[in-house]
Parts: sequence; structure tokens; C-alpha cells
Amino acid sequence: MTGGSAGIGLGIAKAFADAGASVMITSRKADKCEQAVADIGGDVDWRISHVGDPEQGERCIADTIERFGAVDILVNNAATNPHAGLVIDCELSKLDKTYEVNLRGPLAWTQIAWNQWMKEHGGCVINTVSVGAFKTSRELGVYGMFKAAFVYLTQQLAAELGPQVRVNAIAPSVIKTDFARILWEGERGSAVADTYPMRRLGEPADIGECALWLAAGASWLTGHTIILDGGSMVQLPPMPADLVGGH
Repeated sequence: MTGGSAGIGLGIAKAFADAGASVMITSRKADKCEQAVADIGGDVDWRISHVGDPEQGERCIADTIERFGAVDILVNNAATNPHAGLVIDCELSKLDKTYEVNLRGPLAWTQIAWNQWMKEHGGCVINTVSVGAFKTSRELGVYGMFKAAFVYLTQQLAAELGPQVRVNAIAPSVIKTDFARILWEGERGSAVADTYPMRRLGEPADIGECALWLAAGASWLTGHTIILDGGSMVQLPPMPADLVGGH
């Protein structure tokens, strides 16, 4: 699992470990990985890996097979967002970084898992995308653009890798993680949550529950993106001011 030491990745790793799975998490920082393993419990190990470096991916997948005997599930969860603001203002170096981690990396890791294990033995790939893939944004347009491409990549790989491998994605709305802090910290988070039909923001455990179902239960589902958003995509628009109070 890429990006498994915190946030959504940690929530998914814990859900898998609690269900009895052996889990390998990756991150760029050893101290965070060690703390995550201690927090998760169960049969969990870690490796330092940068998702944008395919050579590190090769080593990590090989280590996972050696450590646990298989790579039955790949979770492409690592992401970055170096640019917050309008797309037109994005520095190209930041665009390249977002592409490297958010799209090129997941494809590379899926290729590696396929070639090292899944082509012969089968498996399941779960991608973490975002509701930002389905709408515009003043702050997260670059991030959403690559997540939209990731949704398409999920569909394309599902078509190519079936029936041996199922490929699906989860598109969360605002989840209370450090990565998404800009979207939920302070009064802003309460205001956002109040617009959701479920009246709360998401937690990493919510994503973990969904990922576990995709891995263990969704045996005839592939090529789909599950929007896990507390209803944010179906929330009612604000009532026009001239109609408030029935006037």
C-alpha cells in the first residue's frame, strides 16, 4: 500500500489488518511508518518507498512477496498536492510533480504488481481518487485534473487486466486528515459538513471499510469508482435569498 503511514492509507491498512490480512505499507519517512505499524497492530510491515520512483516500487513489491508470499491486493493511495490555486497559475514544475506521484506512480506500481505477481496469480487493485475528479475547483484544480485521469486509468486497466485482476477506485470527499487540513480545519469544516446529507465529514475508517469490501467482497465489480462523500455530490443547492422565509 503506497502512502500507508497516515490519513486515508492508515485507515485502509488498519481495516485490512483488523480483518486478518498481512499488510505492507510504504511511505517516504521511516519514523511515520514505524508509528503506523505500532498503531495498526497485526501482521504489518513497512518499507521506505517513493511512489514516483519505479525502481523503489520494484524492490518494495519484491520484498512484499518475499515477506508475505504474495501481492494479492495493491492499494495506490499516495498523493501530493504542491499547488493550491487556479490551474492557470500553476508552475510547470509543480504540475510535473503532481503527475509523477498522482498518475505516473500508480500506473508504474500497477505494472510492477502485475508483472511480478498478479498476471499469474490474480489480484485486486484499489485506487484512491477524489470527488475533485468530477468538478472544478478554485484551489485544487491541478489535483482534480490528475484524479480525473486516474478515474479513466482505473477503467482502462480494468478492461485490460480482467479477468485475473479487478481494478476499482474510491473517490472520497473531504476526509479529516492532515493532507486535507486546508479543507476542514476550523469553522470551515463545520460549515462544509452541515451541507452534507450525512451532516459530518469523512474519517479514514470510512474509506477503510469501503476498501475492505472492494478487496474481499466485490467479486463482480471492476472498472468502477465509488463516490464516498457523505452525500456531498447530491446536496441541495442554497435556497435563493428571495425565497427564504417563503417570500
